[in-house]
Amino acid sequence: MSVSSPSEGLVSAVERPTRTRYTMLALILALATVAYADRAILSIAGPGIKAEFGLSPIQLGYILSAFSWAYVIGQVPGGILLDRFGTKAIYGTALVLWSVATFLVGLIGEVTTNLSIALGLLFALRFALGIIEAPSFPANGRIAVMWFPKGERGLATSLFASASYFAVAIFSPLAGWLVSIFNWPAPFFALGALGVVLAVVWFTMMRTPREHPWVNEAELEHMIEGGAMVDIDSDASLKARPKLSVSTFRQLLSSRMLWCAYIGQYCTIALSYFFITWFPIYLVQARGMNILDAGISTMVPAICGFLGGITGGSISDALIRRGWSVSAGRKTPYVTGMLMGCAIVLAAFTESNVLIVVLMGFAFFGKGVAAGSGTWAVVSDTAPKEAVGLAGAVFNCIGNVGGIVTPIVFGYIVQATGGYNVGLYFVAAHCLLAALLFAFVMGKIERVEMTPEASK
Repeated sequence: MSVSSPSEGLVSAVERPTRTRYTMLALILALATVAYADRAILSIAGPGIKAEFGLSPIQLGYILSAFSWAYVIGQVPGGILLDRFGTKAIYGTALVLWSVATFLVGLIGEVTTNLSIALGLLFALRFALGIIEAPSFPANGRIAVMWFPKGERGLATSLFASASYFAVAIFSPLAGWLVSIFNWPAPFFALGALGVVLAVVWFTMMRTPREHPWVNEAELEHMIEGGAMVDIDSDASLKARPKLSVSTFRQLLSSRMLWCAYIGQYCTIALSYFFITWFPIYLVQARGMNILDAGISTMVPAICGFLGGITGGSISDALIRRGWSVSAGRKTPYVTGMLMGCAIVLAAFTESNVLIVVLMGFAFFGKGVAAGSGTWAVVSDTAPKEAVGLAGAVFNCIGNVGGIVTPIVFGYIVQATGGYNVGLYFVAAHCLLAALLFAFVMGKIERVEMTPEASK
């Protein structure tokens, strides 16, 4: 057998390391893409729903935010479940249930035409979707910690963190086509069915690194030597997990470094939720596009954001491998990317739809760079090993408040001003705030160690 290259880390003289970790990465990317598509298709179906039931902009804003209310509420319980029962069971069960909730949204028009009832059902099902999906991204972060060494983790986390763009690039034009041909319920039916299929794949393929039949000893050594926590989902580790205490939460909520990461996630989520909620509606109502053209137009910034995520994660990992500190390697791309994201405000100063799409593409490339290098990668680098799921849940809980605030505030801004420009200023301000926090306030990025003194 051939000898593995030095780039593989700890080499074996008799076998080349397998790359099963990248198969697992592809799987969680697929799941994260479907999860984000379930959130995003409401914005594509939104004009049809608005027309059928007569929703106002403020009512639509609340419907668009319903997912995030529940998603935030469910984060900490979801993280606790992950740390207690492991990733395979919790993630797989959530996938089945959220696919059912998505499918049921498409049936609302068959149940009622009454505005109040439809509004209640829409909010309830989107709220249920948020609760059920809550463990998904902490689970992704947990899988990244489990399967990837530190020098590869930025790219791994950048891929699933950029799933929102991948989802929009694939499903926005598809959803737009389905709505234009079959009416607004069609994409909900399609994604609900797809999620059930992926759940079967998940339960078939998911294993811990030590138990996976596709992982050889050389790959396992490479992961362990590079800092992957390959045993966090083992039966022994789950049974030995210390009970949660007030001190655990206190340490997760008392670190300046972590709070900067939390607020940074809030700011990137705010930008993401503008994109997956109001941006297609903005293109239709403010820019005069039809729903199919709006769905296609979202592909450009979506693809740019996805490419930015890969770029940010790759650059961050490369800097660390070349000897940069984790702090410098994570912060530099993040700050640069969020400053690029400020370009979204320039859309308020042009009448050209083409230029608006280009500006959005540039801004979301920058946001992708930031998300790929400085959000979930930072959590993976800093989460205490005793509470990886909980740390990711707290991070995502605080961050996803942006998913509540942005759709609602944007709805009020549109209602109050009759336009979208002030909303663009509001979103761009988040990019500037995040860049300043990471650059000047955060301090050193390092793993949090749980200590007995924290309980005193």
